[in-house]
Amino acid sequence: TRTLALELKEALERSVTVEANPARAELVLQALTDVRERAIVATTAAAQVREVQLRLKLRWRTQTPAGREVTPPVELALTRDMSYSESIALAKQHEEADLYREMQTDIVAQVLRRLAAIRL
Repeated sequence: TRTLALELKEALERSVTVEANPARAELVLQALTDVRERAIVATTAAAQVREVQLRLKLRWRTQTPAGREVTPPVELALTRDMSYSESIALAKQHEEADLYREMQTDIVAQVLRRLAAIRL
């Protein structure tokens, strides 16, 4: 599985030059937090899990190499609800991975749109 950071870097490289040294960049993108969460939201009377909620959060900001804030910290958070059944646990693991991938791609697209709007 590709990490959010890797997917974001690859997406950026398709449209801009990504500089490894922040001092040589025009704009520094800093990821403050990158969190995946999974919470049980519904159970049966027998305490079996019936529904889970998947959450993906990215908190980031941009600044100049000199440290001047260009955009204040922004948090992007997505959630997806997923039914669950122990009898098909393996299939549900694959579904969960697919949902996280979709959310990750969506967050990357949102970050790119916001970066495109920045004027230095």
